Amino acid sequence: MIPRRAKSWLTAFLALCVLIAGAWITLGYTRSTTSELPVLAPEVGKPLGKPQTSAPPESVQTPTAEVFSDRVVEYHIDVKLVDGNVLQGTQTLTWTHPGKKTVNELYFHLYPNAFSSSDTTFMKESGGKLRGDVMPTDGYGSMKITEMKTEDGLSLLHRMQYVQPDDGNMKDKTLIKIRLPKPVKGGESITLHTRFEVQLPKIFARMGNADDFVMAGQWFPKISVYEPTGRRGRTAEGWNLHQYHGNSEFYADFGIYSVRIRVPESYKVAATGFPTQQAVVKNNEKIYQFYADDVHDFAWAASPHFVYAEEPFSAPNVPGVRIKLYLDPAHQDLKERYFYAAKAALANYSKWFGTYPYSTLSIVVPPKTGNGAGGMEYPTLVTAFGADETTPGYDLERTVVHEIGHQYFYGMLASNEFEEAWLDEGFTSYAEDKLMEQEYGLVPNLPVQAGLITSPAPLTQEAWKFDSQNHYAANVYTRGKLVLLGIEQQVGSKTMERILSTYVKKYRFKHPTSADFQKVVEQVTRTSWSTYFDQYVYGDGMADFAVEKISVTPIQKGDQEVYESSVTIQKKGSNYMKVPVRIVFEDGHIVNKQWNGNEERITYKLTYTSPVSWAMTDPLYTVVLENRHMDNFLKANLDESSKFRWSLSATKLVEAIFGSLSW
Repeated sequence: MIPRRAKSWLTAFLALCVLIAGAWITLGYTRSTTSELPVLAPEVGKPLGKPQTSAPPESVQTPTAEVFSDRVVEYHIDVKLVDGNVLQGTQTLTWTHPGKKTVNELYFHLYPNAFSSSDTTFMKESGGKLRGDVMPTDGYGSMKITEMKTEDGLSLLHRMQYVQPDDGNMKDKTLIKIRLPKPVKGGESITLHTRFEVQLPKIFARMGNADDFVMAGQWFPKISVYEPTGRRGRTAEGWNLHQYHGNSEFYADFGIYSVRIRVPESYKVAATGFPTQQAVVKNNEKIYQFYADDVHDFAWAASPHFVYAEEPFSAPNVPGVRIKLYLDPAHQDLKERYFYAAKAALANYSKWFGTYPYSTLSIVVPPKTGNGAGGMEYPTLVTAFGADETTPGYDLERTVVHEIGHQYFYGMLASNEFEEAWLDEGFTSYAEDKLMEQEYGLVPNLPVQAGLITSPAPLTQEAWKFDSQNHYAANVYTRGKLVLLGIEQQVGSKTMERILSTYVKKYRFKHPTSADFQKVVEQVTRTSWSTYFDQYVYGDGMADFAVEKISVTPIQKGDQEVYESSVTIQKKGSNYMKVPVRIVFEDGHIVNKQWNGNEERITYKLTYTSPVSWAMTDPLYTVVLENRHMDNFLKANLDESSKFRWSLSATKLVEAIFGSLSW
């Protein structure tokens, strides 16, 4: 899922420019005023929209025999949209026990109950806000199981108990335990028949309804994940159980979904997978039948206003995909931009990370009032941000390519986003930046982005333990991305491509961990990365390299006066290989050094006919994980009181500016 920035990155960029300009004035630095920071590309290169042509009927397909995953679950669901905001459904679930120990209970996620009151864990942690969208005062929703029984017809309703393993909040009903009348042994299967009803909330967080638009995400009773020994490093098998939190997303097993969706006759439906037959109209309702396999979730959207378009697409590692657009009318003239972005994403991600294994990719563009459902990923289906009448900038493309990137790190790898969200969001943000630079010329301003990480935290901590949505986003999205870029800087782009390709291909459909990724990095590079991962992944490290002091001593050497200069560089943060150091003398002579960044400090001693004028660590801002640049530069003849005054005032200014920015 991509976060919406509440304020523009441009604000931060201008702030940094002000600070640099202030440094020039205060320090007497006469360097060129041209910034060496990368800047955003101009509004060029976007494919122009074309007038809409009549769309053919949506294609139907048949399942193939190829199997990619272990298919732990199989869902058969029949759901009906009633009165525009109620889902009435029946579900037959078959779960195959993937472990060895006998289990006496099953657990289900009832995600819609996150929106049932202001007292749920999700609402308390989020404050009723997500990415700038606010929960309407009358917008509550819920899920109610009205029937659950075994194949023998035995009711399980009286065997249900809401549980809250994360925070003990008794008013949170997003996780339920079912005590079984008969235990299930390892390798055995159990089938349950369920009847449920969902009161859709008003859209503000991924799911709900807005006028006559419906987004059904996390909408059915979804069985939790039982992890066998060895998966994600487990030494003892057992259930992985978490409530629905303000920051967390999802984790589930792969399986098969066969879903019948009934909507009013005027509606069009977009869904995970593909229709196996043309929609049928009967008794004033339209009936769709969708199928998907080797996926770990199923989502759908419906609206009477969708403008539908479909194009086939194939490329190396993309054997053949039908790209389907479900556009809000406000964006119907922009379909070529959506298609171009989708094709570029599929072609490049498949080249970088391996074959896209599915036969469809659907893109839903919600109405402006449904923006809360936008910018979200589901298997074979993604949502753009809500459409409005204005011509969008590159946010349109950026959102599409980001969400399609999730088809790999969320969809195929299926890491546990409750516990290691960076393995999806950080990796997808990294891929998004690569693609946006390649296809649209947009260069990310990495020094500014790093500077926004004012409170780094371990990337492997649970999503709900971050201090806020801003804190979560700054670490999981931005810092996670920078950790990957830090590896790339040290090994080179070609080796990094090999690392990511190996990682994705090795762990497709296997739910990898941060430790699994570290193993791949070490296998490909044939060296240990323990220090790097301990500091930047499992720890809260950021780099900070400073020019600590400069001393200059004139000496007489024969008839000539020369100067012995010493420049001391200090490591104030975590280790980082290949730290550039630039030393400039008063006559303009430049000496460039490269420090390994392992020791606490290093002193360079230089003898030259001119004294050192100034020194700077990382002069081109290439150390991507450095978030404090104020101490990089030092002028040789600056007195201590001036240094203190500048450092103090600049630091306060930076804190004020960065603290005012939100995601």
